[in-house]
Amino acid sequence: MKNKLIFLILIVVFFSCEKGDDFIQTQSQRKTQKNQNFYNDLAYHHAPIHYQDVDRTGSHGLNGKADFITRYDFDGDLNAKNNWNNIASNTRKGKAVGYYSIVETSTHYFIIYAFFHPRDWTDIWFLYRIDEHENDLEGILTIVEKDNSSYGKALGIVTVFHSDFYSYKAPNSGIISGNQDVDGTLTLQNDRGVIRFKTSAEAKGHGIKAHSKQQPGGNDYVVYYPSKTISEHPSDIYDRNVKYKLINIFENDGMWDQRFNTSLFSNGKSFKKSYGNGTANAPWNWDDRNDGGNQGLLAGGLAYYPAHLIDEYFNGLGNFSKVYTYNPFLGIQ
Repeated sequence: MKNKLIFLILIVVFFSCEKGDDFIQTQSQRKTQKNQNFYNDLAYHHAPIHYQDVDRTGSHGLNGKADFITRYDFDGDLNAKNNWNNIASNTRKGKAVGYYSIVETSTHYFIIYAFFHPRDWTDIWFLYRIDEHENDLEGILTIVEKDNSSYGKALGIVTVFHSDFYSYKAPNSGIISGNQDVDGTLTLQNDRGVIRFKTSAEAKGHGIKAHSKQQPGGNDYVVYYPSKTISEHPSDIYDRNVKYKLINIFENDGMWDQRFNTSLFSNGKSFKKSYGNGTANAPWNWDDRNDGGNQGLLAGGLAYYPAHLIDEYFNGLGNFSKVYTYNPFLGIQ
């Protein structure tokens, strides 16, 4: 009888432990999903209204199509060396997306937004291949201060313009120049009740600056608005209301997971190419060529150490932590 009682107790303990493990795992999964849902909402709330200049001159611009933003796998494969040719196909429209990632400290969020083009091109025939390359990825880093609101207060951005970074402050921000000069003040636009920064990309090379400092030339340009679910293709080169779908860089089998896919990336950080001179870097290899060598200022610092970079670029940040509580680039989750 005693042995039977011990046996029954062991069974109860065993199944209780099993249930407890499952319960803990489920709770952890729910917490992770809750955090990701919040981050998705956070990224949407602070995503910019993006003005894309368009150029129709020369054959390599494809009558403006080469300036439309799209996915790096717009053609249905992960081969980066056929994008230059495939975007020329009339059957491949290339719907708009914006890639994002989020890093967090106890005081701030740091959100990367990245926009892809299959071609970095020129209309000067004798610079074909020399001043062109297959694949192009430019973007911005948005700094968000945590406050009593749901999604915090956006203080400013740092934009990627080829091998240079430019920094801009929000009109209601107290941040000032640090080791780098603030290059201007952002302009704002109301998007169905959400006040958003306005960014602008040049035609051909697609470098990004604040709209207040780089506005499209002429009337041939496209305006992109963020969406959680909708990905659209411009109806023409004058379309002023195109939705770009936000895609997490860290989604399953997404950009980060594919970094060692040798059909897509070289050395895990630059897109492969079959055409031209130059490369398109992933966000974790973006670099300003002359901003210094401190932590956060080396290649990839915008992704790996955004708080360190922002602390170098700006003063007037107030209570500002550089200890990461969520940083998937560093494996802190």
